[in-house]
Amino acid sequence: MIKKEMIAMLLAGGQGSRLGVLTSKVAKPAVSFGGKYRIIDFPLSNCINSGVDTVGVLTQYQPLRLNTHIGIGIPWDLDRNIGGVSVLPPYEKVTNSEWYTGTANAIYQNIDYMESFNPDYILILSGDHIYKMDYEVMLDFHKEKGAECTIAVMPVPMEEAKRFGIMITDEDKKITDFEEKPANPRSNLASMGIYIFNWKTLKEALLANADQPGLDFGKHIIPYCHGKGSPLYAFEFNGYWKDVGTLNSYWEANMELIDIVPEFNLYEEYWKIYTKSEILPPQYFAETSLVERSIIGEGSEISGQVYNSVIGCGVTIGKDTVVRDSIIMNGTVIGDGCELNKAIVAEKAIIGNNVKLGIGEEVENETDPHIYNHSIATVGEKSVIPDGITVGKNTCVFGTTTAEDYPDNCLASGKTLIIKAGDEK
Repeated sequence: MIKKEMIAMLLAGGQGSRLGVLTSKVAKPAVSFGGKYRIIDFPLSNCINSGVDTVGVLTQYQPLRLNTHIGIGIPWDLDRNIGGVSVLPPYEKVTNSEWYTGTANAIYQNIDYMESFNPDYILILSGDHIYKMDYEVMLDFHKEKGAECTIAVMPVPMEEAKRFGIMITDEDKKITDFEEKPANPRSNLASMGIYIFNWKTLKEALLANADQPGLDFGKHIIPYCHGKGSPLYAFEFNGYWKDVGTLNSYWEANMELIDIVPEFNLYEEYWKIYTKSEILPPQYFAETSLVERSIIGEGSEISGQVYNSVIGCGVTIGKDTVVRDSIIMNGTVIGDGCELNKAIVAEKAIIGNNVKLGIGEEVENETDPHIYNHSIATVGEKSVIPDGITVGKNTCVFGTTTAEDYPDNCLASGKTLIIKAGDEK
């Protein structure tokens, strides 16, 4: 009989709507990060570095690129005959068929998968956080305390605590109470959305709450376990952890990689981040190029100037072009004589010659101010911006645009231009 001490269930089905057009064609965990990685590489690498060799990846929204990236798990040494990585989309059942309607509902629908490994413990992870964490240390803590559920927590500034699920603990780290996004928090220990459950405890809680609409860990499973008197403990994590769920947090996390002393270090030998890498030639820097404090991906050709930026793989940056404080994703082509300031350009976009991005005054975005803000100019995947166009701050361009789409060759700050498939002229 197959027997695994602990298996991981990685929730990777999120749309990530706060990332705007970056997730219009791809699930958030599959978004590029740090020049050569995708967001899901971080929890997957944490698993194999922690000795967890069985991972179920629960996908739902736009899963194609995520599935292609994961494949059979070779880059993470997760191509195992027993265990390894398994992609688990929603599937049709005899009695009923439904999408995953909540974090715990997704786990509930895969009880048979978990049961097949006869595990002692289940590790629940999110697929859209940037961090390095040894789950084995958390498991040791879980066993030592005799916990039935351990929740990873992180101290946050008290003024930010109201944005999180907050744990109240005693001196032994036992959870005595918890509050979901409290107006007046009594603690600053925020849940990271990382849980270790005893399998028996989790299975019983899932079956008992199966009919709850939108079955969720924070709203249903944890309160159920707490109400039953199950021992719940908080495992405090003090390393780097970032939820890259907004364009600004995503931009900040990328920029932190190029700090003089990066808080999050991609170059540590003992805790490597693994990814699926394409076979690409080396970078090429022309005589006219100048690069300062930037990450440049493999296969990129730089003829212009790049400052404080993260450039993906296979990117072309033309002559006399200046890129500052920007994220340029894989396969993008930027023409000659351009100027990019605090821009996020998604994969395989084409930016014409003499284009200016992120120029002008600070104006709130008129359609989605909660998404497009902090002066960032965002260009969606495979979008085309023609020659000679100026695009302001807090803007979004998505689709194959032409000169006729830009009055006076300009998209003013705060404007959104989305050309949907079929609308192209």
